[in-house]
Amino acid sequence: MNASPASPDAPSIRVFLLDDHELVRRGLQDLLSSEPDLTVVGEAADAREALARAPALRPDVAVLDVRLGSMAEDADQEGISVCRELRAALPELACLMLTSFDDDEALFDAIMAGAAGYVLKQIRGSDLVTAIRTLAAGKSMLDPGATARVLARVRSPAGRGTTDPPELSQLSPREREILDLIGEGLTNRQIAERLYLAEKTVKNRISAILNKLKVGRRIQAAVIAERVRERGEPPEEGGRATGFGAYGRGGAGPRTHRHHPARMRRDLP
Repeated sequence: MNASPASPDAPSIRVFLLDDHELVRRGLQDLLSSEPDLTVVGEAADAREALARAPALRPDVAVLDVRLGSMAEDADQEGISVCRELRAALPELACLMLTSFDDDEALFDAIMAGAAGYVLKQIRGSDLVTAIRTLAAGKSMLDPGATARVLARVRSPAGRGTTDPPELSQLSPREREILDLIGEGLTNRQIAERLYLAEKTVKNRISAILNKLKVGRRIQAAVIAERVRERGEPPEEGGRATGFGAYGRGGAGPRTHRHHPARMRRDLP
């Protein structure tokens, strides 16, 4: 991944840093400040400081260390908790999780907290700059392998034990049908073709689904869809399917194939 040059007319991307190591913060500050389109607007050494400072600074991207203060009992994923709380205060904020460990559990929790990207600290400086620009443009830095690992965890017995959100009941049958297809990894265009809808209609429906489920990213909705599919849902009154597993214009039918979760990356919001 090579750092793409910034347009000279592009507005400055405001970046906030959270890491409990001063040398890491200084290194990131020096790296990012050398880029004409990146401005570090603030930094913090712990979760409390980050939650106090970041909302007022209104950054576009927050680079958050997953693990803070390694001696604390609850420090393993403290950066993920910061991501969740900052996203609640600043829905437009893109969080890039930075970690020294390739940890599937932390990856899963980061995605469900609303993180838009997850990279290892071994990343090259130019690639980190590219990642920040990518997130600031509203795209995701979750690769197909990460998506597949998250959905694999959901399919595990431990993952299936999680309770479905009550917001699921707010979805219409058509929205639940679309949610199921998101869980299969279909793009907006593929969903539109499957359901005989305009692609713009599908995009609008997906935005409504994310709002009702109170999640900010497509992969979070896909995780919810997978949990419901693995449990199996009873049909609605009258025997009609709720939309999970249905094809075409709402008709029920057996699932004949599954799309690889990696295909979902092209449509991640």
